[in-house]
Amino acid sequence: MNLSAIQAALREHNLDAWFFYDHHHRDPIAYRVLGLPEHLMVTRRWYYVVPAQGEPLKLVHRIEAGHLDSLPGAKREYSAWQELFDSLKAMLAPYNKLAMQYSPNNIVFTVSLVDAGTVELVRSFGKQIVSSADLVSQFEATLTVEQIETHFAAGKKVDAITAAAFQEIGRRVRNGGANEFEIQKFFAEAFQREGLITDDLPIVAVNANASNPHYGPSAEHHSPIREGDLVLLDVWAKLDTPGSVYYDITWMGSVGKSASDKQREVFEVARRARDAGVERVKSAISAGQQLAGWEVDKATRDVIEKAGYGKYFIHRTGHSIATEVHGNGANMDNLEIHDERRILPNTCFSVEPGIYLPEFGVRSEVNVMVRKGTADTTGRVQRELVII
Repeated sequence: MNLSAIQAALREHNLDAWFFYDHHHRDPIAYRVLGLPEHLMVTRRWYYVVPAQGEPLKLVHRIEAGHLDSLPGAKREYSAWQELFDSLKAMLAPYNKLAMQYSPNNIVFTVSLVDAGTVELVRSFGKQIVSSADLVSQFEATLTVEQIETHFAAGKKVDAITAAAFQEIGRRVRNGGANEFEIQKFFAEAFQREGLITDDLPIVAVNANASNPHYGPSAEHHSPIREGDLVLLDVWAKLDTPGSVYYDITWMGSVGKSASDKQREVFEVARRARDAGVERVKSAISAGQQLAGWEVDKATRDVIEKAGYGKYFIHRTGHSIATEVHGNGANMDNLEIHDERRILPNTCFSVEPGIYLPEFGVRSEVNVMVRKGTADTTGRVQRELVII
């Protein structure tokens, strides 16, 4: 745990303290931010308050009294529930405005982990609870210089493998046939060869299968790839090294001498929407303006809606990217949630608008890296359909 950094962030946000609580590992964020071992047997509730100024304080059950010993601060113990409530009230007495893993109306549900009863209890002490969402972004999604380098290194490998996959599809189609599952295996073999790992294998989807954003071929269920098909490749991976950061892209290709007019039209709308989202980020960051995730989603969605395809864009524009492919920073989202989290320096996220028609789906995805005063895409950017 970086105590000085947490306390500086609390002062920046005008918060009195960050109040952590867990039982049975319900709050994995707490373990990561505080640096606690994730293998602890936690059968009793523990509490930890980090004030903006001064010494933290622990409250633990006597059966598991050593659980927070790795953290700085004085320790109190409890056994009975009356003792617990009294100790909590005394523990929080000096503070009024507390950050907790809570989100009003469960809007940022990946952060809203504290149960309603605990919120009620803390409020009964006269405390104001605010969301820790921006704090979580700062301590979970901001990347070190070394981590940013791993993202770019993974990107070079993934870009090359994706380009090779399109060539492999063309070769197999011309030589007797290809299918989605075989190309997915091609990616798996390439990842192993190039020292890349992933939480799941890439999406290889043709035509109507590409209209399911989370489609995945399998040995039992897959489609052939033929002349005239539209092919979606959604590829994410990271270096097989500790602390490495994912790279996550989606490219589109058309099998044959040329794409159909409809394929080109829909791809062009998605591309323009993607570029509008990226430009919204670039312009705001270069101007020194604060930007929230929902504003990027709006920039992309406006383009698709103006083109008449709004009802076919059924997911958020993008997600935070860190050591997990779906990180815990701001998402580019004004559809599934109204994400008001700030886009912070040294964070990475995807911009990936999609249009999912009954006959085929199109998605175009890039990654954006934000630094202090600048933002840009991090790898190859698709400008037109790949002719396979």
